[in-house]
Amino acid sequence: MMLLAPWMLLGLLALPVVWWLLHALPPAPRVQSFPPMALLRALNAPPPDAISAPLWRLLLRCAAVGLLVLGLAQPIFPRGQAGSADADCLIVVDNGWAAAGTWPQRIHALDGLLDHLSRTGHGARLLLTARNDALDPMTVQPTQQAQVLRGMIDPLLPRAWSVDRAAATHALGQLMQQNWHGPVIYVADGLATPADAAFGAALGKIGPVREMYLPGSDITLLAPPDGGENGLATRLRAVPRPHVRTWQLRLETTTGGTLALVPATLPAGSDHVDITPDLPAELRNKVDHLSLDGVNGPGGLRLLDERERQRPVGLISSTSSDTPLMGSLFYLRRALQPTAELREGDLDTLLARPLSVIIAPDGTLGSPDSRRKVEAWVRGGGTLIRFAGPLLVKGSDSPAPDPKPADTLLPVPLMGGERVLGGTMSWSRPEHLAPFPASSPFHDLDIPGDVTVSRQVLAQPSTDLDSHSWARLTDGTPLVTHAALGAGQVVLFHVTSTAEWSNLPLSGLFVGMLQHLIDEASGIETPAGATLLAPYMTLDGDGALVTPPAGAQALRADAFGHTVPTPEHPPGLYGPRNSRRALNPGDGPAPLVAQDTIGTASDLRGQVPDLAIGPLLMVLAGLLLVVDGAISVLQRGRKWARRATVAALALACMPHGHAHAADIPADVPRAALETRLAYIITGHADVDDVSKEGLQGLSDYVNARTSAVLGHPDGVVPERDDLSYYPLIYWPVTADATTTPARTAALNTYMRHGGILMIDTQGQDPATAGDGAGSYTGSAPGTAAALRRMTAGLDIPPLARMDNHHVLSRTFYLLHDFPGRYDGMPVWVAQEGDSTNDGVSPVIIGSNDWAHAWAVDDSGNTPYAPVPDGAEQRVLAYRFGVNAVIYALTGNYKADQVHVPALLKRLGE
Repeated sequence: MMLLAPWMLLGLLALPVVWWLLHALPPAPRVQSFPPMALLRALNAPPPDAISAPLWRLLLRCAAVGLLVLGLAQPIFPRGQAGSADADCLIVVDNGWAAAGTWPQRIHALDGLLDHLSRTGHGARLLLTARNDALDPMTVQPTQQAQVLRGMIDPLLPRAWSVDRAAATHALGQLMQQNWHGPVIYVADGLATPADAAFGAALGKIGPVREMYLPGSDITLLAPPDGGENGLATRLRAVPRPHVRTWQLRLETTTGGTLALVPATLPAGSDHVDITPDLPAELRNKVDHLSLDGVNGPGGLRLLDERERQRPVGLISSTSSDTPLMGSLFYLRRALQPTAELREGDLDTLLARPLSVIIAPDGTLGSPDSRRKVEAWVRGGGTLIRFAGPLLVKGSDSPAPDPKPADTLLPVPLMGGERVLGGTMSWSRPEHLAPFPASSPFHDLDIPGDVTVSRQVLAQPSTDLDSHSWARLTDGTPLVTHAALGAGQVVLFHVTSTAEWSNLPLSGLFVGMLQHLIDEASGIETPAGATLLAPYMTLDGDGALVTPPAGAQALRADAFGHTVPTPEHPPGLYGPRNSRRALNPGDGPAPLVAQDTIGTASDLRGQVPDLAIGPLLMVLAGLLLVVDGAISVLQRGRKWARRATVAALALACMPHGHAHAADIPADVPRAALETRLAYIITGHADVDDVSKEGLQGLSDYVNARTSAVLGHPDGVVPERDDLSYYPLIYWPVTADATTTPARTAALNTYMRHGGILMIDTQGQDPATAGDGAGSYTGSAPGTAAALRRMTAGLDIPPLARMDNHHVLSRTFYLLHDFPGRYDGMPVWVAQEGDSTNDGVSPVIIGSNDWAHAWAVDDSGNTPYAPVPDGAEQRVLAYRFGVNAVIYALTGNYKADQVHVPALLKRLGE
């Protein structure tokens, strides 16, 4: 047992005094009227001896005083603190992605440890094994008291990259150079790394190690497959366990909507399972990311980029196209099936549906009618890929004078006949491929040395032939040529699509060339291998896309797929829109292996709070005093007093509930009588005035254009006022904003019961402005850090960037942009698909400064001009505010409107 206030035990010294007083001052005698006693008053009788109280009464009263003193000393019984330390200690915490799934349990265990340190008066040092960012070196924090450490640990979030135990070992070496030693509390994530041996040895040199971990917890990671049938194929990797485990793989859109759930079962003892979802192309290309149900953090998330999209490709079939090994479509199918949605048939069938590319083997465009149809399709933006062959050679024997691509559907004029390289009737040898020019879409592909061409059709020499050539042989003759036709283009392989003229269709290069042409047709750029792609959005420890940290660096285009995320290269999306690449936590090739225990192990789930018995002892003391008083009344009181005492004791012992009368408050809040908006008071008079004027202007606009009736807005202090009356609360974030646990708890309760927080930084923080920031985003220095502080403890779900498909963009007005006083910054809402609060987002977060755009002063004027579009932009800002109010009042009742186009199309069919 421990005492938080041991000095209170001095009160036990009063027990002898209490004992003496009880002997010297016995209970008053009972008064009884007896008339003959008047005759005895004149007698000089000796003073009577005082009769002391009974021994049981003395013990009862002393026990009550003793229990009261012990209760005031605040005794504590420690329970389950296996990781507790009785001296200044070192706390080492694994805060990488592997700890994200069980992060709340880890913080809870650390809080219990800090409680123990606070009671014992000891401090601790702190070491986090995952760096905060690329600019923050890993160091051991100096010794701090428990309350200071609590302020550092409670706001902590896991990182989206792995721990760096090698760097942690170096930091421990620097600590040993300071000759510091003490107990070590290690909160492990359970995932092994190559540096574990040196790391464990370094911890042991500091002092005795107690490891706190969660035995049996699942550590999972979504990784790219070794091979798959489509871009959605993924590999679920996990630390092996001796039992079968199951998950649900969720396929989600950019707005968080769920397109499909795919079950995944991992056999006992296995460390991975491959999952290949099967979706129609129309749905497959809408998938933005994959996630595991019930797995928090970046490990259960895999972002997709344009490389995983399957483009519809049409293959014009012929009577001989299905011949195994010899058919014109055989090698094309094998090359394109993993990465494209193949559609085969005649030309009319293919053109009946949207296509990115049409591939025409030799002889499939022989008729003028078919060429006219394809010409119209190419001019509309399509890409035609043709292959040479005997029939094309036959048609080129009598070329028309000055042929045009529109007439022949060939990118360049061809010479008559064919060129034969090698064979018994030729002196020459098969030619190899020359390096691709920098302007070619194939420029980043490696050319195998065994790819050769033995026969080809030749292009007529011309001054602009080089500009039409994307691939050449070593002798300079074109292998692949192209030409623009309207909004599309025509591409010709000067060899067949089979292995008759070249072994190119047998090589992996053929697959890469076709894929690059399909990407080119879809508007996707393939950056060169050395091209640096800057981070666009990166994942945080909760698996949400956020603005890249300050130290995030660009990554080479050829490094994606095998680069392990680090603070320098955090996981997320890189590059501009048309060549964006995804870097995922699972891109590293290493398997997941359980970590060996370091030192003495203890289960995090055994870290229960200490038992405080002080309140119980004081309650017992009070009960003893009540019993003593009741006995005294019964012994010497009158009949009515005895009866009242018995009745009171009987009522006290009867079971009772907590029924209360429905009293009507004397001062009913006005927000309970009419619908009102609210804003959080910041303490800055200018900011609060703008918030009030802005919500007043919005309320007037809503009243004038909808059936809703809003009263005057209220300013609220969350930790003081009842927030349940307000459907929407506007929260302007200032650079010096601070929060308290009471405020955080009040806002969490508000959101949990259906309220919506509209958080506005009122401009972009220059320190975090990325490539998404425009010229009219405003400037609000310091608000990014303030936003992180203010929302650190809030129960905010994973966020997604709001677009015009979100229900908030169509609750009243149909909107594509959501400006305020400024324009150009994204608006963030909860990802769709969550059933909590009927799928309504509890937060709307942005930086467009809506309050200034809505503001109306006492004269009815709008004092703040929106930039850049003035009055037109103000109207859009008001309309977005109306949508937000209707969304807060009615929820997602307009969600079905998202499906109206598809329903109308279905009805039309």
